[in-house]
Amino acid sequence: MNAALTAFSALGQETRLNVLRLLVRTGRDGLLAGQVAGKLGVRQNTLSANLSVLAQAGLIQGTREGRAVRYRADVAGIRGLLAFLIDDCCGGRPDLCPPPTEAPR
Repeated sequence: MNAALTAFSALGQETRLNVLRLLVRTGRDGLLAGQVAGKLGVRQNTLSANLSVLAQAGLIQGTREGRAVRYRADVAGIRGLLAFLIDDCCGGRPDLCPPPTEAPR
């Protein structure tokens, strides 16, 4: 439960949610921190703090490449959060929580 609370707290901020969405869409290759900042129009020092929160929440992973860090979505962490929702909120009954036909905006 604590991991889910940490993840939901991390995703409750617009920049962090946008970072996660971007990294999920980017796939396995991920992006360097500077690329994330450029694509989202966020200052690097602000982004650094947000990346740290997402990493601590288990939603992204960073890999050092020389002086830069490449970030990727942590698929296992995201799946864990989804599993928590189904197991805890739906009582382990996926039929109570069918996948949405359209993602919320």
